[in-house]
Amino acid sequence: MRGFKLIAFGICFLLINYKLLAENLDSLIIEPGFELSIFATDLDSPRQMAEGKNGTIFVAERGGQILGLIDSDNNGQADSKIIIADNLSYSTGISLFEGDLYFSEISKIWKIENIEEFLSKQSSRQEMPKKILVVDNLPDDTWHGWKWLKHDQDGSLYFNIGAPCNICLSENPQYASILKFKDGDLSYVAKGVRNSVGFDFHPITKKLFFTDNGRDWLGDDSPSCELNRVDSDGQFFGYPYKHATNVYDPEYGNIKSGYDFIDPILELGAHVAPTGISFYEGNMFPKEMTNNLFIVLHGSWNRSEKVGYKVLRVELDENENVISSSDFISGWLKNGKVSGRPSAPLVISDGSFLLSDDKANVIYRITYSS
Repeated sequence: MRGFKLIAFGICFLLINYKLLAENLDSLIIEPGFELSIFATDLDSPRQMAEGKNGTIFVAERGGQILGLIDSDNNGQADSKIIIADNLSYSTGISLFEGDLYFSEISKIWKIENIEEFLSKQSSRQEMPKKILVVDNLPDDTWHGWKWLKHDQDGSLYFNIGAPCNICLSENPQYASILKFKDGDLSYVAKGVRNSVGFDFHPITKKLFFTDNGRDWLGDDSPSCELNRVDSDGQFFGYPYKHATNVYDPEYGNIKSGYDFIDPILELGAHVAPTGISFYEGNMFPKEMTNNLFIVLHGSWNRSEKVGYKVLRVELDENENVISSSDFISGWLKNGKVSGRPSAPLVISDGSFLLSDDKANVIYRITYSS
């Protein structure tokens, strides 16, 4: 009888959970013609995702696991979950290159070679694949230490190292930067970047676009978070001396840094906390959305009235300058209450769009039908 009660409780819990998810979906607002559904549930703070050639969706959970999600019947919902690595420290970043899966901790980056080949041979799926250390001895500060990973077409691995503070100068030049790793060497892509948690390459020019989180405690409306474009490696984007387009820091703004500051191409708003971006290169969405940039705003934590909690769609011209910015998905914030925090986007091979939510602990799927 006790076992029956436990099973009944579990079923009731799942029913309640799915009812809440359905209610949350109904409250979300998306551009006309698009539909939202749930791809995966019961995750542990999901962040960045990557898609394998066989369709497996790899997910980095901030709770310390790397997962593989499989939709075996192609109905738009994951029906199996495989733990690929666990007991990690803030495992938020993930990237695939030539069949190898790369994932991050605060101070390390690992890889698993030929991950899908390994999974295809695991009938019981109980054996953990061997992980190989790729990058070691990175700063171990958890403040802004979470990584976003991305390979370019040549195999260089890009990742961020945030400032270990709200506002400060550090003797370690790795802080407040985006770096790339290739053949054992590290080099700087962007400097003066307070805390980027999302970047992607333009589909045509291959230039790196990245967001940056603005500093705190200068009021509700300043400074703005940013969208930036790297035109040449090593450019300096202002932190800690200058924020957004024209906000000089009250503590460091009068210091002669010796750098030429690069201004953002778009101000996103103060405290909106961008955490993931992706260019759209699929063939499902309307043609005019090709090469649009989608920016996820995770949402504010220290503003008197909450802002963010949405996904933006940004249109660029042929010179990669911003034409327009508009809400693509919103509704996680209503009357000051938050039902979810979108965290990272991924355009997958069928043209649909996956979106992780590390508060509701789900992955949404966005499709277009008319």
